[in-house]
Amino acid sequence: MLQTKIITLTTSSREELVDMTFQIKQVANNSAIKNGLLSVYAQGATAAMMIQENWDNSVPHDVVALLQKIIPRGVWLHDQQDGNGDSHLKAGLVGPSETIPIIEGNLGLSTWQGIFFCEFDGPRQERNIVCTLMGE
Repeated sequence: MLQTKIITLTTSSREELVDMTFQIKQVANNSAIKNGLLSVYAQGATAAMMIQENWDNSVPHDVVALLQKIIPRGVWLHDQQDGNGDSHLKAGLVGPSETIPIIEGNLGLSTWQGIFFCEFDGPRQERNIVCTLMGE
């Protein structure tokens, strides 16, 4: 069985990690799939998905700070077009998708894992996460 659901969100900062764990758990819990896989995919060339610790709010801030240090703003050739060369590089480094097992109707995340949408070129009125569920 294959199911698809799109989650739409609004971001509020140029760079931020948005915890989407609850919304994605709802997608899994409301599906007919009890065992399988859930793929989450960030649409957009300047966005990404990441599984990371969701207990301590400092972790998402640390991720953004690290990426800002290793991929600074304003020094890339693409900045001559639209000023967001760093956003494209950050999104490419992190990657657009994550895959999570579905086990007995629940996400197979560990206790401290969360699913984050990574915004690298916001704020945006509309960002989409495509959730694809496969299984039985």
